[in-house]
Amino acid sequence: MKKSGGEERKEEKERRATWLELFYDLVFVAVVTQLAENLDHNISLIGLLSFVALYVPVWFAWIGATFFATRFGTDDLAHRILTLLQMMAAAAMAVNVSHGLGETSAGFALSYAAIRFILVIEYLRIRRNITLARPLTERYLIGFSSSAVIWTVSAFVPPPLRFVLWGIGLAIDFGTPFLAGRLAIKFAPHISHLPERMGLFVIIVLGESILGVVLGLAGHEWNIYSSMTVGLGLSIPFSLWWIYFDNIDGSAIRAATEKGKRGIYYVWLYIHFPLVVGLTAIGIGIKQAASSNQEIALPLPELWLICGSVSSCLFIQAILHLAAAAGDDSDTEHKTKMKWATYRIISGIIIIAIAILGLKLFPVVLMFILAFICALQIVLDLKDHPHHRVFRLW
Repeated sequence: MKKSGGEERKEEKERRATWLELFYDLVFVAVVTQLAENLDHNISLIGLLSFVALYVPVWFAWIGATFFATRFGTDDLAHRILTLLQMMAAAAMAVNVSHGLGETSAGFALSYAAIRFILVIEYLRIRRNITLARPLTERYLIGFSSSAVIWTVSAFVPPPLRFVLWGIGLAIDFGTPFLAGRLAIKFAPHISHLPERMGLFVIIVLGESILGVVLGLAGHEWNIYSSMTVGLGLSIPFSLWWIYFDNIDGSAIRAATEKGKRGIYYVWLYIHFPLVVGLTAIGIGIKQAASSNQEIALPLPELWLICGSVSSCLFIQAILHLAAAAGDDSDTEHKTKMKWATYRIISGIIIIAIAILGLKLFPVVLMFILAFICALQIVLDLKDHPHHRVFRLW
């Protein structure tokens, strides 16, 4: 870990997620599961807003540790102990998030503050050991410690002032990397490690969505229509997994580090938040559709939930394609990704129109339409992926 003052930060050509990072991710499965249950119990506009409001600090808790590891990753004793403490704080978030805007909001605030204070300790270690990183770490220390203090204070004041302080703290957390300016790009996240870490969180959310559907319907009385609804519904996250992981790369990070296009990088990064929110909501939507009366049209709140979440994921995938296209030098790659973005936008418009028009559709019919549109994305993409061989099994 110890480095001389003049030693430059060196990156490996390839970096993979460590076993410790994967272990850390598992704790957030519990947090995301609790968030999904919150939405499942209150499918309404208020329930959705509460779900998103609690998801924001959960996301920042995970992304803070991820960014630190991809920039200054180490595996010494102190880092392992600090990661263990963060995992304990994340477990406390999972315990308190069920009523995170109610009676356990103080505990939720202290859990988040603990994670940020531990992150501050990590950056203090970097400031001491890597001289060249001090301008960046000093800005992060000021911003992240200020936010952690505000979150701590919020636990000891009553609502609604408590939630006002949360908003201020999150604004500081969000704005600190932007205020670091070019320093954040000088010590940019690893070009292959960060996309892998973002992809792993997407996998966590997809897995939680499927698990939620399976567990939620364990005691359900099945018939042919509910079985078809589940089967068609589960093909939706599979299709979204396919088109996301077929196209994820580090082009946005490369555009920032090599071309100074920081805007592309920040769009690529932060657009992942609504993506994981949408993927989480899809699991709840599938569960609701499968457990509802198959002989009547799906109720409007559930219709909006499933159509809104699927369409938002397609729109976000389009933005990811556009960000990647803006970072590509190849005209062919640029045109291909623009074409994919067009497919996602058109499909997203068709799906959200179903909710806007309030179409009265049986659950199995709705799932068939959504599954067909999502599967069509794969078919349209196949011809532009030279590494795919439709009839080749090896």
